[in-house]
Amino acid sequence: MDAHQLEAYLHEHIPLSRAMQVAVARVAADAVELRAPLAPNINHRETLFGGSASAIAILAAWSLVHVRLRAEGIASRIVIQRHSMHFDEPVAGDFIARSQLEADADWQRFLATLGHMGRAAIAVAATIEHHGRRAARFSGRFAALGSEE
Repeated sequence: MDAHQLEAYLHEHIPLSRAMQVAVARVAADAVELRAPLAPNINHRETLFGGSASAIAILAAWSLVHVRLRAEGIASRIVIQRHSMHFDEPVAGDFIARSQLEADADWQRFLATLGHMGRAAIAVAATIEHHGRRAARFSGRFAALGSEE
């Protein structure tokens, strides 16, 4: 799945991504990078709304699991189980959300469990960046549940 395909999928299946004007900047086996402008995600202080930061971090992390499963030929329902968000500094402009598997995440074990049990969970991290600086950190756990059907 390339960046254009993922962006079309997100806009069609997760309407909030279109409202937030999310664009997929990069898709790779080890990371997904999403970009968004400040304007539709602004708060009363003219900085990035925390809910938008959380939403785009979740989207980036969810997208990484989605892309990796599709690359394996697995169409599974992916849901977030839990997450935490830490805000380091305000964002006063366009921003990036970059996801990657958590350092201790075991993709092969995740796949084996999904194949054997029909469900599995994996930890994914993301950062929100603005002007090359990390502004927020996301940590989440996503579950894959059987087939998309």
